Amino acid sequence: MNPRVFREYDIRGHAERDFPDDFVADLGRSLGAYFADNGARRITLGRDCRLTSPRIHATLKRELLAAGLDVIDVGILHTPGLYFSVFHLSADGGVMITASHNPGEDNGFKIVLGRSTIHGAEIQKLRTNIEKRAFRSAKVPAGQATEHDILRDYVDTIVSNIKLGPRRFKVVVDGGNGTGGIAILPILKKLGLDFEALYCEPDGTFPNHHPDPTVPENLQDLIARVKATGAEVGVALDGDADRVGAVAGDGRILWGDQLVMLFSREILTRKPGATFVSEVKCSQALFDDITSRGGRAIMWKVGHSLIKVKMKEEKAELAGEMSGHMFFADRWYGFDDAVYAGLRLIELLTHSPQSLAELGAALPALHNTPELRMPCADDAKFEVVRQAVAWFSARHRVVDIDGARVIFEDAGKTVGWGLVRASNTGPVLVMRFEADSPARLAEIRATMEGRLHQIIADVAAAT
Repeated sequence: MNPRVFREYDIRGHAERDFPDDFVADLGRSLGAYFADNGARRITLGRDCRLTSPRIHATLKRELLAAGLDVIDVGILHTPGLYFSVFHLSADGGVMITASHNPGEDNGFKIVLGRSTIHGAEIQKLRTNIEKRAFRSAKVPAGQATEHDILRDYVDTIVSNIKLGPRRFKVVVDGGNGTGGIAILPILKKLGLDFEALYCEPDGTFPNHHPDPTVPENLQDLIARVKATGAEVGVALDGDADRVGAVAGDGRILWGDQLVMLFSREILTRKPGATFVSEVKCSQALFDDITSRGGRAIMWKVGHSLIKVKMKEEKAELAGEMSGHMFFADRWYGFDDAVYAGLRLIELLTHSPQSLAELGAALPALHNTPELRMPCADDAKFEVVRQAVAWFSARHRVVDIDGARVIFEDAGKTVGWGLVRASNTGPVLVMRFEADSPARLAEIRATMEGRLHQIIADVAAAT
């Protein structure tokens, strides 16, 4: 068993190497014990369109039933559809077989207990169950297997939720050949919107581009199609449609923090003083904009499970990450849902006299980079970040709730910041930089990247 597949907020790895049938069977037995220990009896089970998902699904379902769980099979769908099924069917939990935006040869598991995805120590309990063979007794009666077409309920629920304004325009959707296309297209059709589909057929080989809307290269086909058709907005979904990307009619990409800014402004018109949660990679302009409009802005850790917990603690109306995870508690269930977020953006625009390009151009902006990734071995990345926090804290003000968000000042005035944190899903350091001028941005980036390269070399030399 590869212990590294048990990550901070899901289980993820190479499907054939890390998840052979014997591991999946053990995981099913471990999950059976875990759910039972937490009083869960009735769960939903879904899978994405990856080529290895049917094999993993069959083995996992068999063992969950054998452990005494009642399993409602909701079929091939996107991760938010699985989350929705837990709420809509009043289940005790759920399991989604997916590797999200990872390459096609990967797979994984997102696990829901009650109304939240488990993370951290709870995921490590599943590993411990396997290592100790702490499974359910064979005397437990087998559970009951049923099937439910949850996508039909999901489509109908969102159609009744979205309230369009008077303005109409063309929409292009890039499904990334994941499972989001089969959910969003029927909704657009029922709402009577003018839309065009791009790569919305599920294909686990992801033949057109990698299904990750945080990488600009993956949005080039969508940008070209939006411009060619005169569409006002392009909506991009990642592999399991829990992360959204957006493109305006002029080809501008709106990043996650900018979408949160647009959504928060609209929510604050209806709910003055509302609370919003965003993470350490987001622009300072977002936090300042929310505060200036009377809202309460909270900076928190990266990670969909961690964000959801913080939202509940703070009773936030919305949370959002740079990566495109959007969590609407306002009028929705509080889980990350790219399909719903895309439709809320369309709804917002139908009520606005301004196009998305005009709204985007008017947003407060600083000079910043998108998410950047620096290769760093899984067994070294957390030590590298620990040393980075220590080194920069001795010289600058540092926000260390998740890695190091280093605040750079000149004569007592903040002029920019740089972030480094260890990815929870891959052997990389995630970075982002922001400053009040291009020159300062380049200076901050060079300073931090130079120090990080040195720390990586030092850690490698010491091991």
